[in-house]
Amino acid sequence: MSTQDLPAALDGAAARFGRYLEAERGRSAHTVRAYLSDVESLLAHAATEGIQDLAGLELGTLRRWLGAQSESGKSRATLARRAATARAFTAWAVREELIDADPALRLKAPKREKSLPGVLHQQQVQRLVDAAEAASAEGEPLALRNRAMLELLYASGVRVGELAGMDVDDLDPDRRTLRVLGKGNKERTVPYGLPAALAVDDWLRRGRPALATGSSGPALFLGARGGRVDQRQVRSVVKDMLERLGDTAATGPHALRHSAATHLLDGGADLRAVQEILGHSSLATTQIYTHVSVERLRQSYQQAHPRA
Repeated sequence: MSTQDLPAALDGAAARFGRYLEAERGRSAHTVRAYLSDVESLLAHAATEGIQDLAGLELGTLRRWLGAQSESGKSRATLARRAATARAFTAWAVREELIDADPALRLKAPKREKSLPGVLHQQQVQRLVDAAEAASAEGEPLALRNRAMLELLYASGVRVGELAGMDVDDLDPDRRTLRVLGKGNKERTVPYGLPAALAVDDWLRRGRPALATGSSGPALFLGARGGRVDQRQVRSVVKDMLERLGDTAATGPHALRHSAATHLLDGGADLRAVQEILGHSSLATTQIYTHVSVERLRQSYQQAHPRA
């Protein structure tokens, strides 16, 4: 059943939940779409069981929905996320008095598989930035931009969406810091190093003016036609750079974020400082990078110690 075929009461509840996430919780448009995709999947399943409004939702309905997701091959991480969405939705419905009791209170889903994120070695990062610098040597605007984006992603650990959304005045060149608008519209200040500062300055002096148009506005990074660079373009640039590196399975800008966090901890940075830099709301999210560091240490030990 498509979402267009949902009973009016269910469709209306989904729409109200979306407005709540956006207006009251300050969720981004991307996050709202992700939540609503899961909620609409649940309600479409409920409709196939003859449920016409939220009062008909039962724990069994939620469990059968997750079961169908599992049978279709969805990963444990996806099932855990969808169960969390269902709990958020039904808890909201109780608060809004759309239902009397919360059917998801006893809903459980498989625990997420704990996977270590792809991380580049410091030597690989050096080769990556060396290649970007060589490509920008002739001053071609897009090459200058690509080098600056790469340096800034690794130097600051920002998310790709945060990078694409930056304006020129978000930079403080004197203090070498960035003003970053992160998830939930939370603002943070992030430092960056001298190599990134030099690359960004080169882009601003020689690259950006060559691409800027009257409609470019304050965007820090521009596309070939002068508009603000979008996330897809950034991902494509970094993906191509990593593929040319040749000896890593890491893909995309998030690998640079993972690498920045891991290398900070490897270098002795405080875990809470790394949490602040990355913009994690929970320290537990940052702690996965300590596992990465320990795993890398273990691998090095096994390779190097004669009695490993």
